Amino acid sequence: MKLTIFGATGGTGKQLVRQALDAGHAVTAVVRDPARLPISHASLEVVTADVTDAGALRPLVEGRDAVLSSLGAGSRSGAGIATAGTTAILTAMAESGVRRFVAVSAMPVGPVPPGESLFFRGVRRVLLTALKDVYADLARMEAEIARSDTDWTVLWPPQLTDGPLTGAYAREIGANVAKRHKISRADLAHAMLAALDDPATVRRPVGVGS
Repeated sequence: MKLTIFGATGGTGKQLVRQALDAGHAVTAVVRDPARLPISHASLEVVTADVTDAGALRPLVEGRDAVLSSLGAGSRSGAGIATAGTTAILTAMAESGVRRFVAVSAMPVGPVPPGESLFFRGVRRVLLTALKDVYADLARMEAEIARSDTDWTVLWPPQLTDGPLTGAYAREIGANVAKRHKISRADLAHAMLAALDDPATVRRPVGVGS
């Protein structure tokens, strides 16, 4: 497939780029700083663009089979970029006629799964309070995605690690995964790419966890 990846210099984004290229896809990676994406490949195009400028993004998604995004705030000071960037991406996709979109949100934005421990429920409340601006941004992003005409999938990962790709993660369509509180960025990227060809994930959130 021809894919455009946003947030390509983040931990998950780099994994997305590498795994997509390894799978034989042609990748356009949209970045702010090309030096932060030390990947070279004949099927990789690295483009610098303002992710909040829909007009600048349109030629970067036009003609692609799918768009993937791992945009999100690295800290509370960056809250807002997920909604602003995703809104521009969705506008560019609508203008270009591209429909398939896979994005990352976060486990605390989704519902508490049945069977989850009281301890984790308490941790979740603390996170939602401490990082309220970040999670509010992701919730607004999800609302924008749900209102769009795209064939979207949103993933709800728990705490991200730098562990290896295992493929041994659990997945729940339409719900968070109970008692799975970590996942490697490599496995999250794998789940995002796997969703591209899975019609069961279209217009649904998907919980993942190891």
